[in-house]
Amino acid sequence: MVSRTDRSAFAEWLWTIDRYMLIGIFTLMVSGLVLSLAASPPVAERIGLESFYFVKKQAMFLVPSIALMLGISALSPRYVRRVALLVFCAMLVLLLGTLFFGADIKGARRWVSLFGVSIQPSEFIKPALVVIVAFLLSEGRKAQDIPGQLLSIILFGIVAAMLIAQPDFGQTMLLTIVLFALFFLNGLSWFAIVPLGISGVLGVVAGFTYLPHVRGRIMRFLDPTSGDTYQIDKAIDSFIAGGWLGRGVGEGTVKRILPDSHTDFVFAVAAEEYGIIVCVLLVTVFAFVVLRGLHMSTQDQDPFGRLASSGLIVMFGLQSCINMAVNLNLMPSKGMTLPLISSGVSSLMAISLTMGFVLALTRKRPQPRKNPIITVSRSAPVQHA
Repeated sequence: MVSRTDRSAFAEWLWTIDRYMLIGIFTLMVSGLVLSLAASPPVAERIGLESFYFVKKQAMFLVPSIALMLGISALSPRYVRRVALLVFCAMLVLLLGTLFFGADIKGARRWVSLFGVSIQPSEFIKPALVVIVAFLLSEGRKAQDIPGQLLSIILFGIVAAMLIAQPDFGQTMLLTIVLFALFFLNGLSWFAIVPLGISGVLGVVAGFTYLPHVRGRIMRFLDPTSGDTYQIDKAIDSFIAGGWLGRGVGEGTVKRILPDSHTDFVFAVAAEEYGIIVCVLLVTVFAFVVLRGLHMSTQDQDPFGRLASSGLIVMFGLQSCINMAVNLNLMPSKGMTLPLISSGVSSLMAISLTMGFVLALTRKRPQPRKNPIITVSRSAPVQHA
């Protein structure tokens, strides 16, 4: 047991990190591995791979993901900003590279091969952009000569343009909402909030008008008879078949004909095999991590730390809600993974980076003490008789 009097780096990290949030994150990681064991074998068999290919891959990258998260969580806010800047620059180059050298999968170029590993740069650039925007906004409030809001919008515009070019409208909308939340938390006036909201609506209209796949997804959601709704229909069948208690481990059948059962629709697989009650417990863990993260961010006296951790946890929670809502046919399909649960190296590593940033920024660091004011009084002169 580490004593509170221990002054080592590990002891300082252990006593300052939020262990409740850390336990919640570990719970989701373990749940993801268990659900990968249930959902991924049929997918691997369909594409001619060994049955447990995706399970082994997820388990192999789980250890470095945990190491990445814990390593990032030990950083100071200054080094968090530096790491975010390095990740942003590197992923911006790779994001540009996907447009020219990326693999075309289902009509989109979102993946690039690096050292034999397929990477989705958009997953990594999201947390880096949130940290950088939080820094720019916080510095803009401190010094009026720093155009923090303008620089934030420019950086977001560059990333959004590349995402739309892939195309990846879902990630673009996610980042737009998170940016809006950061501006709101930074004290943006309603005179600026309204134009931003109008811009977001116009963006959706433009996507519907000029991007056929976006228009198709929205139309299929509004009118299921207008197109192919196979995956959504099978996902709903999973919830119906599973009921409250589920069919049992390995007894699910819908997953065998659900194309993306191990990624976008892993929540539906959980419903069929483990039941709605387990799904509710899973939602509870997600809610706990999000609410705990927001609570810890409000305790931070540093504007940058408060903004960055809030933005990151909002992004984590929003992506989770979107994935679950799509599985329940409550919104159009987005092609978005369930954080720490869905199979996928890029998703796992990127979310680990995100939560590492959150844990680092919400650590309970001692506040700097003010120098005490020392007053020197002159003694009265000695009276001689």
